[in-house]
Amino acid sequence: MSDKYCPNCAQANSTKKLSLKDFFDEFFSNVLSYDSKLLKTLGALLLRPGKITRDYIEGKRVSYTNPFRFLLSLSIVYFLLMGLSGDFGQIDKLAETAPSKILNFEPEDVVQNLDSLEQKEARNFLNEVDALKIGALIKDESRKKDSMMLANPKKELEKVAEKSFLGRHFAKQNIFRLLIEQDTIYVFEDLVKKHNVADTRDNRMSFSSAKSIIKVQKQPGDYLSSLISKLPFTTFFFLPVFAIFIWLIYIRKKYTYTDHLIFSFHNQSLLFILLIISYLIDNVFGINSGGLFFLIFGIYLYKAMRNYYRQGRFKTIVKYLFLNTIFIILAILGVAILFTTSIFTY
Repeated sequence: MSDKYCPNCAQANSTKKLSLKDFFDEFFSNVLSYDSKLLKTLGALLLRPGKITRDYIEGKRVSYTNPFRFLLSLSIVYFLLMGLSGDFGQIDKLAETAPSKILNFEPEDVVQNLDSLEQKEARNFLNEVDALKIGALIKDESRKKDSMMLANPKKELEKVAEKSFLGRHFAKQNIFRLLIEQDTIYVFEDLVKKHNVADTRDNRMSFSSAKSIIKVQKQPGDYLSSLISKLPFTTFFFLPVFAIFIWLIYIRKKYTYTDHLIFSFHNQSLLFILLIISYLIDNVFGINSGGLFFLIFGIYLYKAMRNYYRQGRFKTIVKYLFLNTIFIILAILGVAILFTTSIFTY
């Protein structure tokens, strides 16, 4: 009872009732403490490539923010800026007007832009195509096929049952898209009741993806906005995988997998910092500084590898090129997976 603080958890030994002053004092002291850590972390990242990671794994962690939390915060800020600045409503508007523009397309509009000889040749070609009635034939065949699907969707589903999983999925998806658009089917239960379609997981998955694709086609801008909001979490999909490759090429060094992961978190954080700065400069001055900042990051990453792993220039350059190639592949793969899964779950 005589101790001012608990020797185990450092909790103040006090039963004093909190006043508003105590509450705000504690709040602002925590904010200032976080700001102090934030400034030291930013300074170390920007000015001492690789040094912050070495300090962190050697136990000097009190002065720096948590690498995982810091990276997550930066990625959310960056993609939030991207999402807020994107004019996705224009894409939705384009998606609404594009079909009508295509349907109302006049070949004469193109012919008028040609010289007299080319105009004559183009008109002869268009007349020949028009005489064949290819467009009408295609529309007629498409209409017949759609009518068959609408008349007996259960039979059409049975026809594709022997295909491979992907082939079956996409074939069913096309059937369900037609039923949703033409037969006013809103939920899977309506499909089961109206057309006696089997209530299986396979059919439910195909129906759900068909609904999602229709929604994406109608509102592509809204879909892109939703996709960008999920991108920060994609970073945490491929960075742990990327750290495995770092561990493999530095396997002779006495570093743990976690050490390599922290190194990748710090460098990725620096990349987001540069992207945010580049974004702000571009919007204020109306220039494109992205290339310059990527060059800065490339130089920074080389210096970070040299300072942290302490190997010669030749070995560092070889490993630098290899790791950057792996990073790009994993980033593309991560975005592709997110893009695909988002379409089917939108």
